[in-house]
Amino acid sequence: MRIVDPGDPRLADYRQLKDAVARRQIEGDELFVAEGPVAIERMIASGHHVRSVLLDELKYERMADVLAAADAPLYVVDRDLLHEITGFDLHRGAIAAGTRRPAITLADLVGSARRLVVLEGLNDPENLGAVARSARAFGFDGLVLDPTCLDPYTRRTVRVSMGEILHLRWSRIAAEEWPSVALTQLAAGGFETWALTPGRDSTDIWTLSAPDRLAIALGAEGPGLSDASLRGAARRVRIPIRGDVDSLNVAAAAAVAFAVVSRR
Repeated sequence: MRIVDPGDPRLADYRQLKDAVARRQIEGDELFVAEGPVAIERMIASGHHVRSVLLDELKYERMADVLAAADAPLYVVDRDLLHEITGFDLHRGAIAAGTRRPAITLADLVGSARRLVVLEGLNDPENLGAVARSARAFGFDGLVLDPTCLDPYTRRTVRVSMGEILHLRWSRIAAEEWPSVALTQLAAGGFETWALTPGRDSTDIWTLSAPDRLAIALGAEGPGLSDASLRGAARRVRIPIRGDVDSLNVAAAAAVAFAVVSRR
């Protein structure tokens, strides 16, 4: 459907994309958006319900076959109008709105997974998106998020993950259960939790064989994992790097660790 009026009520899902406060009011716990052709394609493949897709004319011509599987309204506008609707220059020329899936319980996640990523305090959307993309690439099944972690459906997180975060199941842990109850529940479910840290009292990850059920815990850029999380983990592991380099970016460290434990 071609639209020429930027005030068309059918476009309500796409307004004020750069305004975090406004987006929280618009999205609530129901809506999210996937930006760019690849993320939209992965969104469709993930099985999330697609509410609608908004594209400029050029992207519609290129994506028509992919979008046929979405069974959702397709709104086509010219490039200038797309900018006016979203509030910024959406140079990828395509964005889709979908319905969020709710988080599942940790018990359900533990019962159906073999490889998990445990995240504490990650509040940078690009780091979270990159971690999720690497997790998918190396066969991890889901995310365990502490109470302070960023919303996994944030637009930039979905974009940086190239839509792969939409394929990961996830569980949000309540404040009163973090970290001791959550880590105990992982252990009871047969998971061995490895806390990634550059600390000198940690074990070189290259010297270890990954157990059948493994959870890798990572902390936020800068502070890393809390003392309580480090104490609750079965092992403290490190990626060996030069002594005159402080640490790796959390997303880079995650990718390396996931690759190491996935080696045959």
